[in-house]
Amino acid sequence: MRKMFALAKLVATYLHAGLLPKMPGTWGSIFALPLAWVLYQLGQPIYWIGLLIVTLLGIWASGIYSQRVGKEDPDEVVIDEVAGILTVFLFVKPTPVNLILGLILFRVIDILKPPPVDRLEKLPHGVGIMLDDIAAGILAGLILLAVEKVLNWG
Repeated sequence: MRKMFALAKLVATYLHAGLLPKMPGTWGSIFALPLAWVLYQLGQPIYWIGLLIVTLLGIWASGIYSQRVGKEDPDEVVIDEVAGILTVFLFVKPTPVNLILGLILFRVIDILKPPPVDRLEKLPHGVGIMLDDIAAGILAGLILLAVEKVLNWG
């Protein structure tokens, strides 16, 4: 049981990035950017598989971790930010400009939690922890895609 929790903590905190002082969600998002770039280079099927694996592991790990520490959505759990960042780049190519803009848009949406994002975080355990950030990633990705189309830079 102790080993299971240690593994869940490692995954939930994205290799302990969520344990860094101040702004754990931002740290998790920043450290997710290289993963998004690498997965994108490997092709769309691998990208989707990577996102699916992160999401399923995240649901499992964040559920175990949050129950063990007795908090609904502990700040140090950042695997949800990883899934959210990966979701952003389903819509746009992770160019240097898009990586920065995607990070900013995602964090703003994740922090403000506009509807329907706010409703998803109320789902139980790891599902709610993960799905609100995936929804924030969808919104950020769609906004960034729209900006690309309007400005014709993509």
